Amino acid sequence: MRKWVYLFNEVREVEKATGGTWDDVKGLVGGKGAGLLDMTRAGVPVPPFFTVTTEACNEYQKAGKFPAGMWEQELAALKQVEKKTGKKFGDPSNPLLVSCRSGAKFSMPGMMDTVLNLGLTDETAAGMVELTGNPRFVYDAYRRLVEMFGTVVLGIPDEAFEKPLDEYKSKKGYKLDVEMTADDWKEMVRVFREVVKQHKGFDFPQDPFKQLELATEAVFKSWNGKRAVDYRRHTNIPDDLGTAVNIVTMVFGNMGDDSGTGVAFTRNPSTGEPEMMGDYLLNAQGEDVVAGIRNTDPIENLKTKMPDVYDQFMDITSKLEDHYEDMQDVEFTIERGKLWMLQTRTGKRTAKAAVKIAVDMVNSGLITKEEAVKRVMPDQVDALLHPQFDAQAKQNAEREDSLFAKGVNASPGAAVGQIYFDADTAEKMSKEQKQDVIMVRPFTKPDDVHGMIAAKGVLPSEGGAPSHAAVVARGMGTPCVAGAGVPDDGVDHLGQVFVQHHQLYLHLGQQVDGELAAAPRLLHAALAAVSSHRRDRDTRIADLLQRRPHPLPHGRPVFEDHHSQAPAPVLAGPRISASHRIPRLPACRPLAPHDPDPVQREPGLAFDPRDLEPLVRRAGLRERHPHHPLLDLLLHVCHGCPLPLTPPRVPP
Repeated sequence: MRKWVYLFNEVREVEKATGGTWDDVKGLVGGKGAGLLDMTRAGVPVPPFFTVTTEACNEYQKAGKFPAGMWEQELAALKQVEKKTGKKFGDPSNPLLVSCRSGAKFSMPGMMDTVLNLGLTDETAAGMVELTGNPRFVYDAYRRLVEMFGTVVLGIPDEAFEKPLDEYKSKKGYKLDVEMTADDWKEMVRVFREVVKQHKGFDFPQDPFKQLELATEAVFKSWNGKRAVDYRRHTNIPDDLGTAVNIVTMVFGNMGDDSGTGVAFTRNPSTGEPEMMGDYLLNAQGEDVVAGIRNTDPIENLKTKMPDVYDQFMDITSKLEDHYEDMQDVEFTIERGKLWMLQTRTGKRTAKAAVKIAVDMVNSGLITKEEAVKRVMPDQVDALLHPQFDAQAKQNAEREDSLFAKGVNASPGAAVGQIYFDADTAEKMSKEQKQDVIMVRPFTKPDDVHGMIAAKGVLPSEGGAPSHAAVVARGMGTPCVAGAGVPDDGVDHLGQVFVQHHQLYLHLGQQVDGELAAAPRLLHAALAAVSSHRRDRDTRIADLLQRRPHPLPHGRPVFEDHHSQAPAPVLAGPRISASHRIPRLPACRPLAPHDPDPVQREPGLAFDPRDLEPLVRRAGLRERHPHHPLLDLLLHVCHGCPLPLTPPRVPP
């Protein structure tokens, strides 16, 4: 029978099956599987695992089902992992939990799917609470499984899980996940399972083997997912390679302050400098780091937190770079003070870094000049010729208070364009309107890759250098500033404005969907009423609600009858510029809070802006979003209060 599955200790069998070349080994078990096999052979601490081959994936794509014998081989390999770990999959008294991870021959960061904590059920969760004495850790892991299984395997939108969690944290007064208690996470497990029932009509599966089967199939399917196909088209990766599936024993970074997880590069992937660059989080799981949903700590801080672990990590990564003769991108987890290596692969890098690393490795005798030349691709040489910002212009931007924000220089370069808050709109405006666009997101998800491909620059307000946005942007040569958050309310991802201290700061021209879609139009109408010089008293509210502002990257709100030009602020550096010329608002006298009759005070108003408040109430927006800053600002205007139109200074 054909062999579809290889165990953690079968690297020689893989080499024999493929003819012995490492490139062919990666072709059969994927880059991640090959790295795990090689690290295991070298004695690096790697959790026990097995890998389902890319050939099995390709057979699945042809037939729409697992190839004959594959599932039986997977179950047999699972038995060997149980034997190695001393745990049993689905056993409440000593449960084995596993992750299901994709891994193609060539690195495709975030483009395919992963599910963590497979094997958790109501029974095994209760057993783990007994074993660990740490119910917070157990139910945190359980809710992650239900959420990831729901989104990855069952296709439920992320927002279906994110919204109830955000609402729960808001109700409790929490800002961070680490503030959640064991009872809080247990309640979220119940809520998330109800989300699954509402969307799919059946309960979250309590059979661990069904979880594993469906997760394996989901990873196979993700090879032909939209983001994976878009990425392969952009990077010229063939469609017939397939992805391997790696079933890896779970080790946990969220068991307390003696646990953590991180991602690192053995050299600076932006500049090529020979320095470790990476980030980690204590009491977290891997997705918390790569998704960019929490701001991370630099890897060098681990030296003071866990010096022994740090020294072991530096020793292992140095040996890995020497072994592979190239910069490595590694993932690791610390469980109760013990270091586990979860991945090593050749790291994505910028064009500048590619040249620097190649030259340095030649000078150190690690590689030959011929190999160095092969490693610098023509498109990387082209990227070195891309425009950079003038140093004096950046200094002027800071001096003139037109610097918008600063963040991590995750992928260097310069970009100028129009800001959009979602990947679909960024792609649409780039393709259909031929605009240069900059995609702004709280953090990017793998599903945003089409927007990143279309964008000239990427600006996530959270995350760091190892985040998904940064890794993908570097591979594409696209400028990216990560963690460029602004204090207080930040980017309003539901609407078209950026609000800080009740001041309008950004405005987009593209309308949005959802419950708050009307809110930007209402705000637009209120601003038009305050600012417009038109004397047409017959203008109807309905007409104002339908008027669309000019699309512009940022600055003051602008309406279609204003034409004077002024330069916009610069988002500078050494970062991304969103420089653009925008119309300036005409001078007007704002309404004062104490005015008894705003309409008499400002004869140019088409209607009293207070007329908008009933529209907000009838739409039910205030009840559903009681603390939304956009509505606060709208009602602020509706009550005749002055609207400050000058953006506040953001301290550098």
